[in-house]
Amino acid sequence: MGWDWFTDPDYWASRLVFQRMLAAIYLIAFLVALNQFRALIGARGLLPVPRFVARAPFRLAPSVFQLYYSDRFFAAVAWVGALISGALVLGLFDSVPVWASLVVWAVPWVLYQSIVNVGQIWYSFGWESLLLETGFLAIFLGPADMAPPVPLLWLLLWLLFRLEFGAGMIKMRGDRCWRDLTCLYYHHETQPMPGPLSWYFHHLPKPLHKIEALASHFTQLVVPFVLFTPQPVAGVAAAIMIVTQLWLVASGNFSWLNVLTITIAVSALDRHLLPFSPPALDEPPMWYRIVVLAVTLLILVLSYRPARNLFSRGQIMNYSFDRLHLVNTYGAFGSVTQIRHEVVLEGTDEPELTPDTVWREYGFKGKPGDPRRRPRQIAPYHLRLDWMLWFASLSSRYADSWLQPLAEKLLAADRATLKLLRYDPFAGERPTFVRARLFRYRFTTPSERRETGDWWVREPRGPALKAGRLGPDGSAVAAE
Repeated sequence: MGWDWFTDPDYWASRLVFQRMLAAIYLIAFLVALNQFRALIGARGLLPVPRFVARAPFRLAPSVFQLYYSDRFFAAVAWVGALISGALVLGLFDSVPVWASLVVWAVPWVLYQSIVNVGQIWYSFGWESLLLETGFLAIFLGPADMAPPVPLLWLLLWLLFRLEFGAGMIKMRGDRCWRDLTCLYYHHETQPMPGPLSWYFHHLPKPLHKIEALASHFTQLVVPFVLFTPQPVAGVAAAIMIVTQLWLVASGNFSWLNVLTITIAVSALDRHLLPFSPPALDEPPMWYRIVVLAVTLLILVLSYRPARNLFSRGQIMNYSFDRLHLVNTYGAFGSVTQIRHEVVLEGTDEPELTPDTVWREYGFKGKPGDPRRRPRQIAPYHLRLDWMLWFASLSSRYADSWLQPLAEKLLAADRATLKLLRYDPFAGERPTFVRARLFRYRFTTPSERRETGDWWVREPRGPALKAGRLGPDGSAVAAE
């Protein structure tokens, strides 16, 4: 028998597709970082990295930026990550030696790890840990002229199981509406960032919404166990997950979460569903086999707490038990909000505030704003500020650290901050006052849509941040 069990050429094609898709997600992640870091975590950003690393030691936030930080250095790190990821998408490293394959795939993982660990609240989403956990396993999958190692394929199945089953369990333990199948009466309207088809999904008949919820439970609570059965049954289970994730892609914007889940599920497809014949494949060297087995043992040991969490009454979601995000817990929407609120930022260039002051609204790229504007398709790109403003509409505690600094940046007409917006009503000039108001949003009904052409109806609910202007020290102060 020897080492015949160690690799499986039936997964040669799925390994290549998986690697291409993962590299594309890495590329998007690094481009997102490049486009947004100066305003969010740059040296003069809302939550600056230098301030963060001054109080968070390396052992709590391992990152190359613990050693040195400047905006130029951050940009260089992100550019290197993007260029390596782009080369991996193109397959430029497919036929390198095994050791070189490990090194090349380790580079984006180390660089993105460095970004996430200093990203603070802007990088606190579950798909960041998911990308890092998946990326770590991808380091050891080997080049194209070698069959993929079976232990790594099993670890990817274990990751996919935890991802889907964890999401299913958090729902069953969460809102009652998941158990009575009514959560999707609201979800398409109240999700963080609706997409261009979300209005139509929201207006599906209620019996179809119940079927949606039932299908979600089946896919997340039953199908994951089928992943561990023989092929082609396991591949069919993965294909069912891919179809349900495509449904989520069509119904909303969830960054790269759904595309990355699809990517992981692709690794479970063998030659029955991806019938491509591999070329003559090389035998893996002994040192590589030992490394793979050591990594497998490490992941199994670190899986104890995430596995226990799956079956715990106090289940937590989107949590990392180790600083390198090697094995994490996942889940989303254990609770579903039934009413949508939005934080709307406004400014004026009038010298004094009066009852007749004219306020002008800042426009955002993804979050709802102008009721006439149709929701946009953003994912797999990620608009971090837009997402956090949705959380701010749920509770002010999500914005305590950055909403006031955001107002100060708008009052100063900070160029990096304005680049995060779709529309600046002052065309780069400084307003005299800025305020944030809370609005209730709901989708228009079909009749309202025919009559007005609007996608949303909104009603003011009160202030989220009082009107303020810049004080002598450059910080925003409330108006009298």
